Amino acid sequence: MLDYVAEHIKAGVSTEEINRWVHEVTTKMGGIPAPLNYEGFPKSVCTSLNNEVCHGIPSEDIILKDGDIINVDVSTNLNGYYSDSSRMFCIGEVSEDKKRLVSAAKQAVEEGLKAVKPWGFLGDMAQAVNDYVKSQGYSVVREVGGHGIGLEFHEDPWVSYVTEKGTEMLMVPGLCFTIEPMINMGRPEIYTDEENGWTIYTKDGTPSAQWEIQVLVTEDGCEVISY
Repeated sequence: MLDYVAEHIKAGVSTEEINRWVHEVTTKMGGIPAPLNYEGFPKSVCTSLNNEVCHGIPSEDIILKDGDIINVDVSTNLNGYYSDSSRMFCIGEVSEDKKRLVSAAKQAVEEGLKAVKPWGFLGDMAQAVNDYVKSQGYSVVREVGGHGIGLEFHEDPWVSYVTEKGTEMLMVPGLCFTIEPMINMGRPEIYTDEENGWTIYTKDGTPSAQWEIQVLVTEDGCEVISY
């Protein structure tokens, strides 16, 4: 589904059009868009633009323009199992500052993935993410994290990206969870849109970027299930 978005997303497209792509293509492939009606969420995908950290709601009124960065977060129920992953897209000519942020957010996921090992701790992964992000001059959102996933959309554990090595849950073989740190160009503080109750923004108005993968811990390492 994300490959389809990558092939079609461009300036002039509305975020509601992305929502229609996701709904139609997902259902055509036999899946169910997991966000639709999840705890009242009104759409089939999250589209978070520029200073929106996550949970952006698609709208006909939001038109992508040159210089935007956008996170498209696709979650699917297929045959009773859930997947969850997202990608960043740069629309047209994007500033070097935004490009660097998007690239660093992607690398932060890779740094976290290197620390996923059976019988290690989730905090090992979190510290790897946080150390890298700080080294690039950015900040990690504290209040919103990843989650376990499998037979339910969101399962235990809640996954932080600011905890320390050697803490949090053991990563035992069979554990499936998301790595999805939200990286802010400025400060880590956030706030939630009071009107829609969903969309989260950076408090200082600076851009935010996020990539998400779904990881399964195995006996001898890990496997990326969706990306």
